Amino acid sequence: MLLIKNGRVIDPQSGLDQVCDVLLEGKVIVDIAENIVASEAEVIDATGLVVAPGLVDVHVHFREPGQTHKEDIHTGALAAAAGGFTSVVMMANTSPTISSVETLKEVLASAAKENIHIHTVATITKEFDGENLTDFEALLANGAVAFSDDGIPLTNAGVVREAMKLAKKHDTFLSLHEEDPQLNGVLGLNESVAEKHFHVCGATGVAEYSMIARDVMIAYETGARVHIQHLSKAESVEVVAFAQKLGAKVTAEVAPQHFSRTEDLLLTKGANAKMNPPLRLESDRLAVIEGLKSGVISLIATDHAPHHADEKNVADLTKAPSGMTGLETSLSLGLTHLVEEGHLTLLELLEKMTINPAKLYGLEAGYLAKNGPADLVIFDPAAERIISDQFASKSSNSPFIGDRLKGVVHYTIADGQLVYGK
Repeated sequence: MLLIKNGRVIDPQSGLDQVCDVLLEGKVIVDIAENIVASEAEVIDATGLVVAPGLVDVHVHFREPGQTHKEDIHTGALAAAAGGFTSVVMMANTSPTISSVETLKEVLASAAKENIHIHTVATITKEFDGENLTDFEALLANGAVAFSDDGIPLTNAGVVREAMKLAKKHDTFLSLHEEDPQLNGVLGLNESVAEKHFHVCGATGVAEYSMIARDVMIAYETGARVHIQHLSKAESVEVVAFAQKLGAKVTAEVAPQHFSRTEDLLLTKGANAKMNPPLRLESDRLAVIEGLKSGVISLIATDHAPHHADEKNVADLTKAPSGMTGLETSLSLGLTHLVEEGHLTLLELLEKMTINPAKLYGLEAGYLAKNGPADLVIFDPAAERIISDQFASKSSNSPFIGDRLKGVVHYTIADGQLVYGK
């Protein structure tokens, strides 16, 4: 047994926010109450700390199989635990992609060895060919939790429509990476900074919000559930809001980097600030925050995208890969740029990092309740830390190294076991 004493227990699902104790036995919570006495339990004194559901990240890249010099499932799990996450959903842009039952089983077998809960999507189209749909029924039966060609946009609207119909038939959903390659230049650089400082055509806003507009309207027509990944533009938020008002079954996520910084970060942090979609304008940053406040954007997901230092450290920034390691800074960015700045309450932030993503993917996670899963994070929301270049992840490609941020994770507990502790 493990007894967590005197913490500020916050559960976004029930609205609980009070100082009390939490008793864990095995993989479940056996009690949440004031002054629990359990003489045989190991005790964690959480005085002055927040006790919350283990965080849930539904958009991570663990690079296994095929790109394990960047990350693998084990180091990804360590990074997740260090960031307070007890459940994650991996994307399928591995090598080979997770398009077959065989590859899916291999990935899930590797994931099952870790001490956090690791799920995965499968691809929408075979090997990301953009044309031929995978066997949704077989992949779902063998453990896929949804479908995504994340990293590659689906340019064929007819294929998108057929995929949505198939997803609806099997009561699942599509998680979509939205950008029209015909309207884009160099990915990872927002169009204005790309033109002004790098003298190239960058990633345009219209490439993102025009494809979102296409797909949410197809979702409206088919009645399928669709999730829009990593919104970055003000217009994208408006398009999703419009579709939701029509009654389309559309949800959306934002990554912490997009509510925290703007394209100017490229000029000081270089390739580590190059990501896709790119950091945008201040007006876009404020718009996605408004989307979080209104509920148009219902969850926060990191798009954890580790790359090897040699890949990022190239002379020509336009040639560097896009992406940043994100699991170990996500909570701190939310506390610093959303809670501390008064945009969201702590309970609202946690809702978007626990129960909302868990519900979207149908995971038994993201809440604290008697007989519920013993997955928790214990953290100090007020403590400050300077982000170092030492990560549990294999990679340290973060533009937030050197920043002073709020929030220190003290313990992460999964299935009642301590998987991270200071």
